Amino acid sequence: MIKDTLPATPHTPMMQQYFRIKADYPDTLLFYRMGDFYELFFDDAKKATQLLNITLTSRGNSQGVPIAMAGIPYHVAESYLAKLLRQGQSVAICEQIGDPATSKGPVERKVVRVVTPGTVTDEALLEERQDNLLAAVCLIGNHYGLAHLDVSSGRFVLQQVSSENQLCSEIERLNPAELLFSEDWLLPADLKRRAGLCRRAPWHFEPESARQQVLKQFKTVDLKGFGCDNLHSAIAAAGALLHYIKDTHQSALPHIQGIRTESSDDTILLDAASRRNLELDFHPSGHLQYTVLGVLDKSITAMGSRCLRRWLNRPLRSHDLLNKRYSCIDSLLESKVYRDIQTTLRSVGDIERISSRIALKSARPRDLLVLRQTLAVLPTLHHSLSTTENPQLLHLSAAIGEHPERLRLLQSAIIDNPPVLIRDGGVIAPGYNLELDELRNLSQNADQYLIDMEIRERAATGIATLKVNYNRVHGYYIEASHLHSDKIPAHYHRKQTLKGAERYITEELKDFEDKVLSAKDKCLSFEKALYEALLNHLACSVDTLQRCAAALAELDVLTTFAERAETLNLSQPSLTTKTGLHIERGRHIVVEQVSDIPFVANDVCFSNQRRMLIITGPNMGGKSTYMRQTALIVLLAHIGCFVPAKSFTCGPIDKIFTRIGASDDLASGRSTFMVEMSETANILHNATSKSLILMDEIGRGTSTFDGLSLAWACADHLAKETKAFTLFATHYFELTTLASEQKTIHNLHLDAMEHGDKIIFLHAVKDGPASQSYGLQVAALAGVPHCVIDNAKTKLRHLEDTVTLEKQADANGYNQLDLFLSHAEHPALSLLDDIKPDDLSPKQALELLYKLKALTGASIKYL
Repeated sequence: MIKDTLPATPHTPMMQQYFRIKADYPDTLLFYRMGDFYELFFDDAKKATQLLNITLTSRGNSQGVPIAMAGIPYHVAESYLAKLLRQGQSVAICEQIGDPATSKGPVERKVVRVVTPGTVTDEALLEERQDNLLAAVCLIGNHYGLAHLDVSSGRFVLQQVSSENQLCSEIERLNPAELLFSEDWLLPADLKRRAGLCRRAPWHFEPESARQQVLKQFKTVDLKGFGCDNLHSAIAAAGALLHYIKDTHQSALPHIQGIRTESSDDTILLDAASRRNLELDFHPSGHLQYTVLGVLDKSITAMGSRCLRRWLNRPLRSHDLLNKRYSCIDSLLESKVYRDIQTTLRSVGDIERISSRIALKSARPRDLLVLRQTLAVLPTLHHSLSTTENPQLLHLSAAIGEHPERLRLLQSAIIDNPPVLIRDGGVIAPGYNLELDELRNLSQNADQYLIDMEIRERAATGIATLKVNYNRVHGYYIEASHLHSDKIPAHYHRKQTLKGAERYITEELKDFEDKVLSAKDKCLSFEKALYEALLNHLACSVDTLQRCAAALAELDVLTTFAERAETLNLSQPSLTTKTGLHIERGRHIVVEQVSDIPFVANDVCFSNQRRMLIITGPNMGGKSTYMRQTALIVLLAHIGCFVPAKSFTCGPIDKIFTRIGASDDLASGRSTFMVEMSETANILHNATSKSLILMDEIGRGTSTFDGLSLAWACADHLAKETKAFTLFATHYFELTTLASEQKTIHNLHLDAMEHGDKIIFLHAVKDGPASQSYGLQVAALAGVPHCVIDNAKTKLRHLEDTVTLEKQADANGYNQLDLFLSHAEHPALSLLDDIKPDDLSPKQALELLYKLKALTGASIKYL
């Protein structure tokens, strides 16, 4: 645009326009459209050059200093937007909405949308197999409200929790791209380090105005139909979220047609630490194949993959729903129909996100082509599902539907290989609209029209040399030699005189010229109108398409579970109301797939009489694997999947806790031991008798006696007070004595054997405590230098000799008091309870020593 290519200063009209627009988006990068480029100025330009690795230039001066500027071509803007969004940046898109030809001064511009990490819907800006969530949190009274929305699919969910810890766990589960919160609320420490935090004005979370925002969206008088009418803090979060999404999209949100309420009572709760420790969908190496999702996810469609990830992160407690999923898998396996279904699903596109783009009027021609291809294969899916008699599969078949009318419409409206954008034209199929066909015929077949007209006019006038032609300067004309001037009809109007000929125009040729010259623009404009009308028509049934997409995604997950069950030798769980948990020959679903050595299966048994298993054995012996596989088998069963075990029976489970591994949190000033104790405290405070707990090496981050005491106290509390199902792995052999004190505690160990100076791990779980820890052998396997190992062996022999001498002293009557003796087990301890050393006279102290000697049989020097 010529007007915007002149040097600019902050005082020029164009820069004044820029400042007015930028003032409304101070914390957002502004893409300011200038001709074929989006330009950024001042700090925006400097920031963009660092984030996008583009060139920083300048344009004009401000107070003698060059104005920083950077630009990107508008036709490749999506790739740059994707980079910015991945780095947590938001971008305001400012377009030219005025006509450069008629504008006086700068062309009118305005922000048409704001692209933020949590509000994107464009296919190129989204991860295909992962939900992209926008979330909002609000605290009212003692209740935390949490609402989250996937704008690309229209899935809108809210819930209300009563503790900060539970709120943080839910946000960890959801992992939203953006998190909205009131600027007058102090975020919990665990949330402050999240990316994508967005402060909003407090009035956005005002309960009544937020409620009205939600009611307006769903066009209802109350929210009772959604089951959330009394969840005031959750509704406040939902209203603030809707306000934000409408601000950024600058449009209505017709694809958000309902809101679903979730409750913590419906799910098995996992805190953030447990999710990390179980490596459900993230591994520290960054490799997905080392995660549960990486092994399970053989979904054919992106919709199915996203659905599976949601199921995996939200295990359910409803036995009825889970049994229906088991039944579906069993039917698919029995009939082998899952293979045909998976073959058909390869032709199914991501219609969940496409239907949302249709509703938002941002669907591209190829989106409609994918929708058409998907609708075309639905009858084949129906045929495959009709071969089973499973009620849930038949219900899914009905929800998917066939949609013949929409299929016929798309088949008649869209060509087989449309361009990427409607602005390129050539999207609407021939025969769909006669007026469009005529316009195309004019623009594409003008030469043939001139030839036909020339033949007619020669016959009508008798002038054999008459020509009908066109040039850029004079347009269309009829040319005849001066020799034939007497044959020129009266309706020919002279247009131009040449040396040997005259050029004429007729009303017919003038009309044709007007049509042809404007046909291309009219054709594109008319095609855009037809395309918009097509989107409007399809948008009327977006709810039906969303139901179809949801059913297709669930069917994809169930067929994936069937394939995994057959391929990985998984078995159907049995859920019961009876307390307990029984695993026969359980395996770790990930380790089994990535390990080069055969996996050793093991049993687990919990009941009312067997609630804690203290596990000892060498490092590398398989304690952590054994513990994790137990939790994963429980979790897989509660997402509706078959499990890696010969058999599995499970009673009610409400929570899964894991305290495994060592890590620090230097950013918040917490040491490894502090992190360990924080996670332990969370378990001790929140676990119940229906919880499954994995505790690994508690107390190893401090001194031996401190650590041993803490581990003993934690195990004792979990066994006596919490009474949860607990796997407690430890190297403190002293804890194995708890099994003799409490009937609900049992000892297990991971078997290993020595061969020379080496150790062979057998990975088999056996009853009873381990005989030794094999620490030096494991250190040697890890590559610790031989000189260090030899030195350690010398020190170990010295320590063992010292212990032997003490035992010999005990044999001679010198009895050392046991660290964990109870008062009932030794009368000397009861005697000491009431003693106040400062009140004793020397004679009384000496008498007390002789009493203790008489009770213990110990030498005075050992006391």
